[in-house]
Amino acid sequence: MTLTTRQLLDLPFDVRPDPDEFIQAAMAWHFTPATGSPFWLERAKTLDFNPLTDVTTHADLRLFPNVVSQLREVHVADLIPRGYGDRPELTGIFESGGTTGAPKRVVMLADWFARSIAFSCWWLDSHGIQRGLDWLGLVPTGPHTIGVLFRQSAASHGRHGFTIDLDPRWVKQLIAQGRFSEANDYAEHLIDQAAFILRGQDIGALHLTPPLLERLARRDDLVELVNEKVRAIRWGGARMDPDSRSLYRTEIFPNTALAGNYGSTMILGFAGERAGLSDSDPCTFDPLSPYVTFSVVNPETLEPVGYGERGQVIVNHVSKSFLLPNNLERDTALRMEPPEGQVGDSVADVASVAVFDNETVVEGVY
Repeated sequence: MTLTTRQLLDLPFDVRPDPDEFIQAAMAWHFTPATGSPFWLERAKTLDFNPLTDVTTHADLRLFPNVVSQLREVHVADLIPRGYGDRPELTGIFESGGTTGAPKRVVMLADWFARSIAFSCWWLDSHGIQRGLDWLGLVPTGPHTIGVLFRQSAASHGRHGFTIDLDPRWVKQLIAQGRFSEANDYAEHLIDQAAFILRGQDIGALHLTPPLLERLARRDDLVELVNEKVRAIRWGGARMDPDSRSLYRTEIFPNTALAGNYGSTMILGFAGERAGLSDSDPCTFDPLSPYVTFSVVNPETLEPVGYGERGQVIVNHVSKSFLLPNNLERDTALRMEPPEGQVGDSVADVASVAVFDNETVVEGVY
């Protein structure tokens, strides 16, 4: 049976489309006047190729220019495909962390959000993380994607989702200005808030960043409390080196499942740590292919590096609700072989570059 464009783009989470047919359907959706977004329909006029005829495979996405910087100023209404009608169901308008300048904005529609939550629940199951737990999230809320993803993931896979206030931009500003003592005080304030909830509620799972996990692990009373109550720790938002991961797994939290995510606002989601890795394996992340795909390249030539070699990460997001191809991220990673059926690369040992878009990359608690 031949599927229509809409059917190919709307397949259930557990049905993966043929990668080439999917790309062709996505190009037809995003570059047909009746269904495409004003943003991409206008930019199509400036391209030196025709997406409808020249982009037929995942590899062809490299033909697109990197337009991510334009998301700092574009009207968000222009990012919504016309095929959703006059009143599309939005989950939210989200902003990047502002690590490399003014924040960039994206729109998350309800159908992609539902697919992301299904992926999250599947990924947690793959790591053997118990359903029905109460979660505590030390993650940004407000304009940041992770806040709403955390809340719904906690409600879908778990029971209740508790959160604290966390403003990553303020910490980055303090660090950039050399106000390290204030940045330290703010980070400790975050752990203090988490401690109140850990002591007073039946928290079975944590979602936090490696810098905050490190601070929590310095407090013996909280380590004891986590080992008593918490069955799973989900980390993301910053790098965790293999030695730290092994230490947490084997010595500090030996009875707690530890699993990481790699994501960003421009991905509109995350890639999940591969289940079954040993302590000696690099922390390898697999995306939700073919909707999100990675390429790890030499930043000078944009050609792929060898497997096991470090390069800069290119991300493609191609879904019914959003298109952002050929986005050179501010991260480097080891290029890893993908699991069977995945399009593009997997990535491991992700780390930020020092300078990106002529801006110094400042990392803080996220």
